[in-house]
Amino acid sequence: MAKIVGTPVKRKEDPRLLTGNGRFADDIQLPGMLYATVIRSPHAHAKIKNILIDDALRLEGVVAIYTGKDLEGKIGPIPTTWRVPGCNLKEAPHYPLASDTVRYVGDGVVLVIADDRYTVRDAVDLIEVDYEVLPAVVRQKEAIKDNQLVIHEDIENNIALHWKAGEVADELIESAEVVVRESFNLQRVFPSAIETRAAIGQYDAGSGDLTLWCSSQNPHIHRMVLSEVLNIPESKLRVIAPDMGGGFGGKIGVHPDEALVGYAARDLNRPVKWIELRSENFIAANAGRDEIIDVELAGKKDGTLTAIRVKNTANLGAYLSTFGPGCPTIDFGLMITGAYDIPHASCETIGVYTNTTPIDAYRGAGKPEATYQIERMIDLFAKKIAMDPVEIRRKNFVKKEAFPYTNAQGLLYDSGDYEKPLQRALDIINYESLRKEQEKLRKLGKLIGIGFSTYVELCGFGPSKVAGAIGFQGGVWENATVRIHPSGKATVFCGTSPHGQGHATTFGQIVADKLGIPLDDIEFVFSDTKSVSMGWGTYGSRSTAVGGGAIAYAADRVVEKAKKIAAHELEAAEEDIVFENGIFQLKGVPGHQRTFQEVARSANYAWNLPEGMEPSLEGQSFFDPENFVYPFGTHIVVLEIDKQTGEIELKRYVCVDDVGNVINPLTAEGQVHGGIAQGVGQALWEGAIFSEEGQLLTGTLMDYALPKARFFPHIESEFTVTPTTVNPIGSKGVGETGTTASIAAVANAVIDALAPYDVTDVEMPITPEKVWRVIQSGEENE
Repeated sequence: MAKIVGTPVKRKEDPRLLTGNGRFADDIQLPGMLYATVIRSPHAHAKIKNILIDDALRLEGVVAIYTGKDLEGKIGPIPTTWRVPGCNLKEAPHYPLASDTVRYVGDGVVLVIADDRYTVRDAVDLIEVDYEVLPAVVRQKEAIKDNQLVIHEDIENNIALHWKAGEVADELIESAEVVVRESFNLQRVFPSAIETRAAIGQYDAGSGDLTLWCSSQNPHIHRMVLSEVLNIPESKLRVIAPDMGGGFGGKIGVHPDEALVGYAARDLNRPVKWIELRSENFIAANAGRDEIIDVELAGKKDGTLTAIRVKNTANLGAYLSTFGPGCPTIDFGLMITGAYDIPHASCETIGVYTNTTPIDAYRGAGKPEATYQIERMIDLFAKKIAMDPVEIRRKNFVKKEAFPYTNAQGLLYDSGDYEKPLQRALDIINYESLRKEQEKLRKLGKLIGIGFSTYVELCGFGPSKVAGAIGFQGGVWENATVRIHPSGKATVFCGTSPHGQGHATTFGQIVADKLGIPLDDIEFVFSDTKSVSMGWGTYGSRSTAVGGGAIAYAADRVVEKAKKIAAHELEAAEEDIVFENGIFQLKGVPGHQRTFQEVARSANYAWNLPEGMEPSLEGQSFFDPENFVYPFGTHIVVLEIDKQTGEIELKRYVCVDDVGNVINPLTAEGQVHGGIAQGVGQALWEGAIFSEEGQLLTGTLMDYALPKARFFPHIESEFTVTPTTVNPIGSKGVGETGTTASIAAVANAVIDALAPYDVTDVEMPITPEKVWRVIQSGEENE
């Protein structure tokens, strides 16, 4: 059987999903099911004076109504699971329903349970909540000013954390030949998965078991956290993630609503379903980014970079989310030097409470922000010394022979060859000719921009010792079991949790090659804490790098045992048996062999096993990698700006990514394309806007501008291959590369197009109006 790792196999998941045979959360119907909704605060900051529920309780079909006061002492606060050390972290308790004070528009106030969806909505209309509105603050730099209003009484100046890594003395900056300074606002954005959040709870009073189906990227982490919140042993709590319409980081976090559904199901001893409305998703689900980044980049006139100093003022929202504290600190601050050999670096992050929804991971989680600031600063530095943006990158790249390389913040980059994807991308786009064409068109009054992003990102969240050192409340190893049935077919149990990535296909390719069996003979069990002993979920582009590694090792253990059985049956020494393409062959004796299926039957029947060997054929691995992995690459954007309207048209998008060994080029390219769409979305269209009173003004899909397919040119995508040694398959993560690279590439292209107007930054999203104003201002100065 031909090897299939590295080939573009079509996703085996798709026929089931495309024919409507998926099973998503709202497809789950249980006997006696009740329906839940949450009444949410319309104010960003207010005291709860009174809640009148009597009229609603009298409505036929209403089963229960809970307020925050009702749940006091019965349900715990939702904790953060990333307690970053050394930053004076101050965690305000986040109860699923507010009792006295609401702190953001969307804060839960009342949980209503009824027999059907319609009755529950009618009951909401009968409930009156009386508020005393308080002043609100939504912008992080405003929130930390002296004498500013206090969001949590015991937290001074609304500062949740103050983190520092590295040190760059003033002298290093002030004595440099060239210094560039800029401030960037990476606006708040919403993950906006096509399926909103959901939870269904079912309690078995006989056994005391609670089953919770919820839209989770990490069911075992949900179980770990919710067992604490609901005060139920983990052995009694089963969490299942059904088919899920996207996550993008927005479904990593444990939200209050999931805890409420679990509590209500147990309290009422009836199944309870909650499906989030799209309007709720905007105001109650965790958002991403929202960082103001001030940067100083120092270097020499010949383009050598010597020091970078960064201050990140990060909006964390009203409460700390599951991963919230780690995104603007560890994920961001340790990657500020990017792909460049900058010897001195420091990052200071101030995490701030505001009257907004909590911030959590969103595709890339800190790395797009880190990449954005360094890639934007590289271009500004090049402009200041009149150097080509390609040449300054080449001059400062970490060299191929330097790997493994330790950056100025102490991270060990596993492998790299940054010149390789850069050169390939330049060749594809025909860079020299493109620059000449740009100059020609500029003389004709056209605004053509060329933007680069030569990124590297940290992903494959895996080393548990490191996770503990940086305050993550759990291990991040991964677990896989490969179980072989008597027929030779396989069932694989995995701790990662797919929601669109194509795990069954790519993981199946690994197993098929390892065991020499057809891809169709391999089934997977994911996303169920009762079926899979443990796993740490899908985020941080870790599934292939860590989960795939665990699967590879588990499959190897199957082969090791099977080889012993084959040797026993063939009456040969184990070292004389060669396994290839599903056949155990005795060296030098053609035809003296056993198929994998024959050995599988022997292992399970146990009629003639080697002395002391236990029956069955199964391999398990708990893989804890020694390091993260660091994919890299080059993205180039060519765009044109309409002088009359400020409209931006993407003309070309070229990306060459290096994610190590590519298991499936088709799915990998799809991941890159999706990431690019979300990154370009942030650069040009997406952005949450709040009023001064904390009202979300972009709370519908009429106001929050998601990108459409027609906005994009054909994406010209290729891969180079620089394997990692961190895992047995040599693969790095791919899911976040497109987002990490694309935001800066587009922004750099816009600034390049606007070069005649001598502008250094246009705040994202870079809308036509903002660009038009730059053009008008420039014309007035001429």
